[in-house]
Amino acid sequence: MREALRGSRHDYTSGPLGRAIVLLAIPMVTEMIMESVFAVADAFWVAKLGADALATVGLTESLLTLIYTAAMGLSIGVTAMVARRIGEGNPAAAAEAAVQGMALGLLVAAVIAAVTVPLAPRLLAVMGATPAVQVMGSSYARVMLGGNAVILLLFLINAMFRGAGDAAIAMRVLWLANGINIVLGPCLIFGVGPFPRLGVTGAAIATTIGRGTGVLYQLHRLWRGDGRVAIRRAQLKLQPAVMRTMLRLSGTGTVQVFIGMASWIGLVRIVSSFGSEAIAGYQIAIRVIVFALLPSWGLANAAATLVGQGLGAGQPDRAERAVWLAGFYNMLFLGAVGAVFVAFAEPIVSVFTRDPAIAPVAVLCLRTISYGFLFYAYGMVITQSFNGAGDTWTPTWINLGCFWLWEIPLAYLLARHAGLGPQGVALAVMIAFSTLAVVSAVIFRRGRWKLRRV
Repeated sequence: MREALRGSRHDYTSGPLGRAIVLLAIPMVTEMIMESVFAVADAFWVAKLGADALATVGLTESLLTLIYTAAMGLSIGVTAMVARRIGEGNPAAAAEAAVQGMALGLLVAAVIAAVTVPLAPRLLAVMGATPAVQVMGSSYARVMLGGNAVILLLFLINAMFRGAGDAAIAMRVLWLANGINIVLGPCLIFGVGPFPRLGVTGAAIATTIGRGTGVLYQLHRLWRGDGRVAIRRAQLKLQPAVMRTMLRLSGTGTVQVFIGMASWIGLVRIVSSFGSEAIAGYQIAIRVIVFALLPSWGLANAAATLVGQGLGAGQPDRAERAVWLAGFYNMLFLGAVGAVFVAFAEPIVSVFTRDPAIAPVAVLCLRTISYGFLFYAYGMVITQSFNGAGDTWTPTWINLGCFWLWEIPLAYLLARHAGLGPQGVALAVMIAFSTLAVVSAVIFRRGRWKLRRV
């Protein structure tokens, strides 16, 4: 535990796999939790400004989904390339891939800012903002959308650290960024001490400054040269061949992330036909489940790093063993979490609401989806392992088939035609999770991902 949090010089291509997984997973789990704190901290302070201010944050976060999708998609390509080069024992090539990834991220950020900043009020209106929210929230949305470069770079550079095996650095970056945001947020929102009172716009400025400081620390660590990836002046140039590979991996990765995110929107649309109480209950269950899955994403990211480095070192069998072992650890964790959710769904939901029209829906959805946790534990790990190997198309097609061609039609049939309502949607999620795990495992065992060149 201490070594994982402090940072390890462990060689992940040799030695016990269980130790390697733990050393990578602990800081990755912490990093995932820290990333979720940004939105929670903003919502906590902004809620004190009233409903319009809170609506501004919520609607802008919905717009930022586009940026998060791009950041996560680009991160898939960066992680795969950096991990492969480190496994090959070629840190200079890993640094070159890191530079190309940052250049690609800055290009995407510039395009997003140029398109969205002038249209911020109109975009809020499209999302359903009232005139009052549009007036209050335009500046907030412009700051967040205009500063999207720090979001993209924060994701991308941390993906480089994870791919290289420097997960503890990525974790500390989020500690720093969150600490600044938590301290600076209320100061700028309410005008504490010498700070101006900026209202909801202050929350956007604090968040952007926090993330920006995190990016500066990332660049400092890359330039300092004491990690596995060290950038030198001679590497600060565009390399078309590396950029093309990065675009190929990241473009597919972005489509993959978008398919997964968009499927949740389709499910919410089905649930919305049963009224506001159904939506509220379903959303409570999903928020609890997503938070519980954060540690699992840490384990999945650890497996992706081990796969990339294992293939780079010419050890495909070790890479495969790492995936099955990480999946087993994840199954133990998610199995325990699922059992808790099934047994204690009512008291867990009561923390969020006691409304007699909302709570039963949340309890039913929470229990139903939790039954699929054992399967999904392996599904998450295997999907990320394909990405770590540079085989981004396989999980993209699996997501498309399991979520869009299977989950959404099944949810509609169970909810509307079978008369199960929101429980039918939750049942479809559970079945789709399980299907994804089985399909992923079957394809993974064929071993074609071992032949993928990056």
